[in-house]
Formats: sequence, structure tokens, C-alpha cells
Amino acid sequence: MGIWGSLLGVGVGWWMLGPIGAIMGLIVGHVAEESSDKNWGDRQGYSGVNVNRDGFVAALLVLVAAVMKADGKVLRSELDYVKRSLVNNWGEVKASEALLHLRDILKHDIPIAEVSHQIRVNLDYSSRLELLHLLFGIALADGSLSRVELNLIQNIGEGLGISQSDYLSIHSLFHKNTDAAYKVLEVDASVSNEDLKKAYRKMAMRYHPDKVSHLGEDFQRSANEKFRKVNEAFERIKKERGIK
Repeated sequence: MGIWGSLLGVGVGWWMLGPIGAIMGLIVGHVAEESSDKNWGDRQGYSGVNVNRDGFVAALLVLVAAVMKADGKVLRSELDYVKRSLVNNWGEVKASEALLHLRDILKHDIPIAEVSHQIRVNLDYSSRLELLHLLFGIALADGSLSRVELNLIQNIGEGLGISQSDYLSIHSLFHKNTDAAYKVLEVDASVSNEDLKKAYRKMAMRYHPDKVSHLGEDFQRSANEKFRKVNEAFERIKKERGIK
């Protein structure tokens, strides 16, 4: 079964409405036609869990395309990073098919503000944080983050309703130095050891993989990476401070 049957399913979800639905409908027209009956998904027993997961997948592919197009060129390194991420989450077969559909999405204009708003009102905050984390990884796949890409991700973050402190924290996850480690934990370098530990516990709870368990085991793998980086940031500061 292809990705649209096994991941996006055939049920009716919020992702088949609004600007995301317009884009997805161009490449999965038959699903868009089926969704014209808003009760169709209920009759098929389509679960809320699947709707959340499928909406996340649709949102991810659309936003990924927007970031890849931001600097006017789609690089092989970006496609390779996306494929690795998809393979880690879905396996080789589904990832390959998803990449084909991503290439189709890349051909269309993406209204960032409208798409971001649709995602904001339909996905929970933890899922939106996970989206932002994945977008940074893709933008940095070629080893650098251009000003155009950074501005776009900032705009997406604002549209998704991500707080400035969480935005900076996720951005800092991709830097391996002590200054970045403090930003990951959302504290200043002057923070006391006790407050540092409190900040770590807060961030560990916020980024725990269980927060996105409703997206399924596939996306928990990516969340595990983010959780690991929070732990690494804490350990880096502890080592520098000599905290046991």
C-alpha cells in the first residue's frame, strides 16, 4: 500500500481542507474527491489518532517543500537529508514514495502564512515544535543556514505560534557549544546550578517523546533525537561547571 493509503489514509481530516488541502489535492485528487462528503471518514471508522498523524505528515511535506525552495534552489544534500529522515521514520519504500510526492509539491506555490495558520489551529503545541525541529534539520542539511532560509523558518515559527524562547531553543539544538547549550535549556550562562537543574527538568518534560506519542511510533524516533540533544546540552554544562 502506498504512502497515501498507509500514512495519509483515506479518511477525512483537517489537512484536506484549506491551503494544505488545495496543495495535497493536486497530487491526491481521488482523496480530495472522497473528502467532499464530510461524514465519509466517520463511516469508515477513521480514528482521531490517524487524523493527527496524517495531518502532521501533510503539514511536514508542505513545509519541507517551502524551506527547500526558500533560497531558489533545491540541493541534493537537502533531498538526501529528507530521505534519511523519512527512511528513519517510515522505511525505504514509503520514504521513496513520499519523496516523489514531495517533488510534486515543490512545483507549486505555497502560501506560508495561510498554511502555518491552518497547522497552528489543528495541531497541538508539541507536534508544532517537532515540525520546527525537522525544518531546521533540513535547512542545515548542506552545512549552512542561509539568511533567506532562517527568515522563512522564523516566519513559519511565528505562524505556528511557537514562542521566541522555544524557537531559539530548537535552533540551538543544532550547535555543539556551551553557549548554545544554555539557549537549548532557555537559561542565561549566569544561572545558578539549582535553577539550571530546574530548567533541564522543564525542557526534558517539554521535549519528552511521549508528548508526540499520538503521532505514532514513527515520529517518536525524531522526537527521541531532540530529547537526546536536550540531555547532551545539560551534560555539556554540567561538565564545564563540574556538577556531579
